[in-house]
Amino acid sequence: MLLFSCDNPPVAPALQFDQASKRYGAQTALNALTLSVEPGEIVGFLGPNGAGKSTAIHLAMGFLQLSGGGGTMLGKPFGDAAARARVGYLPDNPAFFSGTAKDAMSLAGALNGMRNPRLRTRTKEMLAAFSIDEPRKDVRKFSRGMQQRAAFAAALVHEPELLILDEPTSALDPMGIIEVRELLHAVRGEGHSVFFSSHQLSEVEEVCDRVAFLRSGKLERIGTLDELTAGGAQVEIMARIPGDVTGFEAQKMSDQRARFLVPRGGQRECIERIWANGGEVLSLTQQRRSLEELFIESQGFESKEAR
Repeated sequence: MLLFSCDNPPVAPALQFDQASKRYGAQTALNALTLSVEPGEIVGFLGPNGAGKSTAIHLAMGFLQLSGGGGTMLGKPFGDAAARARVGYLPDNPAFFSGTAKDAMSLAGALNGMRNPRLRTRTKEMLAAFSIDEPRKDVRKFSRGMQQRAAFAAALVHEPELLILDEPTSALDPMGIIEVRELLHAVRGEGHSVFFSSHQLSEVEEVCDRVAFLRSGKLERIGTLDELTAGGAQVEIMARIPGDVTGFEAQKMSDQRARFLVPRGGQRECIERIWANGGEVLSLTQQRRSLEELFIESQGFESKEAR
């Protein structure tokens, strides 16, 4: 079963921030954000509470007015009603009117232009896809996790071209998180785009093509996971050398072995000095920084390991 219609896929960026800014008096909530989400791409948007992530999302959806700059969503200016009807939006704290989960999905689909019998069929598909099996219960009495599932289903019911998700897994149990991960992979496989904020860094690592870090309303860095997590090179050697390998600090692991951590560009020089001193290289492993380390670094803090 396709989660989305594949008709008329977008060719321009699905989402584009162009020096987008939002100010409240003297306070700057978002500072000249430039960022794009391409068709078929999943972009994670990371930052602590108050960094400006929700502000950026609300600007794109047209809930807030820009103070400066601009942006487009599915080729239309932020806030365009026709473009918004092609977007699946999941807020951080979903809220519901009185009614069942089926009612919530039917309302969401109707508001975004769907009509029966397709809406009725699609609603049944989403109830099954998210394992929502209490058809008569008021959705407001669901657990927080089940409300999150119902809100996700409502965001998908109209087969959107772009998903904008604000903390999509914050209230889900492990199985729910796995289901969301599989769904996002399916979305990307069908050529659609996802822009989502999250504090669950492990999930960002699992699904994202690129990651953007926001700090105090300003974009600190953006790149693919490979680009961002690439670090130095680890060289493990036999310590059968007459003295120290000058210029490279070794960590003694035993009387017979030592480990060197060197910048990627310095690994050849280190290896040559090891050989020149009669040593033997046992292994060379590329070191990668974790997303958690990158997050801490992007916020101007120092990890405990670095102290």
